[in-house]
Amino acid sequence: MTHQRVGRIEIVAGVMFSGKSEELIRRVRRALIARRQVRVFKSHLDARYEGLHHVSSHTGVAIDAAPIDRAEEVLRLIGDPDTVDVVAVDEAQFLDGAIVEVATHLAERGVRVICAGTDTDFRGEPFGMMGHLMAIAEDVTKLQAICVRCGDLASRNQRLVNGEPAHWNMPVVLVGGSESYEARCRRCFQVPRQDTDQVALL
Repeated sequence: MTHQRVGRIEIVAGVMFSGKSEELIRRVRRALIARRQVRVFKSHLDARYEGLHHVSSHTGVAIDAAPIDRAEEVLRLIGDPDTVDVVAVDEAQFLDGAIVEVATHLAERGVRVICAGTDTDFRGEPFGMMGHLMAIAEDVTKLQAICVRCGDLASRNQRLVNGEPAHWNMPVVLVGGSESYEARCRRCFQVPRQDTDQVALL
């Protein structure tokens, strides 16, 4: 009988500083050791650390990656899905809704798809399409960081402006590191304040 590849979707999710990119890099390197054909992509919005053409962790581990603006670029840059075994996408929360269809299409063609991203925004709400990706994935790994306030496990991203929690009405997307964000547990997380004028209009 002819052997057919079985694709799958794997999600690595969690707060900032929890090791998501490092875990994605670990899985990619293991696939390369196994002599699989691997393609790595990342959102063009993240140019931190090693720059646009690398997936980098906060600890300095990095691998080459192609920056993309939209999810459909993954399919265009790959070409024939039969020529690739593994597709890895970092910072998936920044990509448009088509990332769900792209990941599903590749998995149905026998590709192992690995997406890493922050699952909640600075308000504590689902970030981009990460919730949808987690729902359709065969495997979900949710990582936690360490709360900078109490040392407990952190599951929230606290955005700070001049040392104070950001306001609710700030843009959801703000790429940054430890200068703009802290990992905090549920107890230490401070819900962003809403302006009184805006609340009155709701």
